[in-house]
Amino acid sequence: MESPTPLRLKEARKAAGYTQQQLGIALGMEPNTASARMNQYEKGKHAPDFTTMKRIADELGVPVAYFYCEDNTLAELIHALGKLTEEEQKELLKALGSKK
Repeated sequence: MESPTPLRLKEARKAAGYTQQQLGIALGMEPNTASARMNQYEKGKHAPDFTTMKRIADELGVPVAYFYCEDNTLAELIHALGKLTEEEQKELLKALGSKK
């Protein structure tokens, strides 16, 4: 099974309005290699380690779990839930009948 990360990374980057180079530079990569590195992540040739993926997620404003979730519907739910405040998330859990 292919990793969902490359496609989700590309979609999240575009939704946030970044070019590959802009995102790479925002993450502290060298300007002359930023685009190539991000391109390799999006093509699935290289996978960023978790710490790098967390920084990417933070920069793009999405939960890091979104990039790793294998189910598309669940990934979209994670993305939507990430936009809620912690209080809103707790209220939703309560409404769904979670024990927490």
